[in-house]
Amino acid sequence: MIDHQTYLNSQGIDKLTPDAKKFLNETRSKLKGSERRKFMAKAVLLMGKGGQRRAEHELGWDRKTIIKGTRELETGIDCLDNFSGRGRNRIEEKLPDLLDDIKEIVNPVSQSDPSFRTTELYSPLTAPEVHRRLADEKKYTPDALPTVRTIINKLNELGFILKKVDKCKPKKK
Repeated sequence: MIDHQTYLNSQGIDKLTPDAKKFLNETRSKLKGSERRKFMAKAVLLMGKGGQRRAEHELGWDRKTIIKGTRELETGIDCLDNFSGRGRNRIEEKLPDLLDDIKEIVNPVSQSDPSFRTTELYSPLTAPEVHRRLADEKKYTPDALPTVRTIINKLNELGFILKKVDKCKPKKK
């Protein structure tokens, strides 16, 4: 009986025509996760010796992905993708006291809407001023302190609106 690897090497793909390249890339793009990696590994096995390099150069495939798919084929165990684990963590995870410190700075100077139509708090402080006060009063280092844009976002999340409140004006007759 012929073993699997010998058969694949003897039946190897010598030339990749433009139609074959198009077919392989279209099929690959329709698959997701481990199915995609396994397909890539099978195609590379059919290419024979040097198939990984050919797939990388001619098809634009990543060799690390092909290697991962080959391992999945050999072991029969599918690797799980951790897409939710990607991305940047929120600043509150790095600086757990940041939101409380922002509240301590902004609350004493905040005031409510004089018409009492909303429960929003207005503050005459600007985000750069809050940024400066965090560094001065709360002793955050410049490396640890988030950017002014991040402070603006956090103030918005906390419900502060950074503008002065118009004083109650008498109604015109």
